[in-house]
Amino acid sequence: TPLPETPTVLSEIKLESDEPGNTYELINSVLAPGYDVIEAPDCSHQDFGRHIDEVFDTELNKNVFRFFIHKSPDTDRCINFDRQRNEIKIYDKSPDELKGVKNEKVVYSWKFKIAAGFKPSSNFTHLHQLKAVGGSEDSMPLITLTARKGSPDKLELRYAETTSQVTLKEVDLTLFKGHWVEVTETVVYGEKEIGTYEISIVAISSAKEILSYSNKNIRTWKTEASFIRPKWGIYRSLIDADSLSDEQVLFADFKIIELQNK
Repeated sequence: TPLPETPTVLSEIKLESDEPGNTYELINSVLAPGYDVIEAPDCSHQDFGRHIDEVFDTELNKNVFRFFIHKSPDTDRCINFDRQRNEIKIYDKSPDELKGVKNEKVVYSWKFKIAAGFKPSSNFTHLHQLKAVGGSEDSMPLITLTARKGSPDKLELRYAETTSQVTLKEVDLTLFKGHWVEVTETVVYGEKEIGTYEISIVAISSAKEILSYSNKNIRTWKTEASFIRPKWGIYRSLIDADSLSDEQVLFADFKIIELQNK
């Protein structure tokens, strides 16, 4: 049998923590040189300072990014007060190879860790989104990874073909609590029959896959969108604030790879 062909890599961008200090500058230098991709609650919590820093992690044996969110007084950029956001993003000022456009095949990968005592609410606690920029459907993310309070708490993979979301898959959040996991998300951007979506999340310590989903015929585009972009961090509703606590979410080894789409 012939070996499977290795897909041609058209571009590969990595964002890795190096050392404590200058964290915002490092993130921006990779995701949008000369601009600002950070959506942090610093303005509402100035005495805390920057809400993303870098810290040494003994399990990965390297420096990682640490995203802080505080039940109070953090907000969503001093714009929205019923929610709070600490995220990094690709946006219009980012290099073109970081933006997802029609017919492109893109692989996003990263590692993250939530605390053993992590508390989601019954409303949204997003950890990742793929979101359109432009067009009539860009208010609703295409793909979302969100944690939700329940019996038991769950991590949900959410999808919106147009402007209403459904849950494609959900797993027990205990599989994530206190553990580093690695996410690999592969998308061919396009309308149905072109669009594909696949995600695999593996617990690093056990090498066991704890969430997987694949669909080779799924709409991965939004009407009249300019591009689709990833977001990472923690973005959560304050409607059920009593369920929440201060959190630190760790992230490491972000990669965006564009492959030849045959």
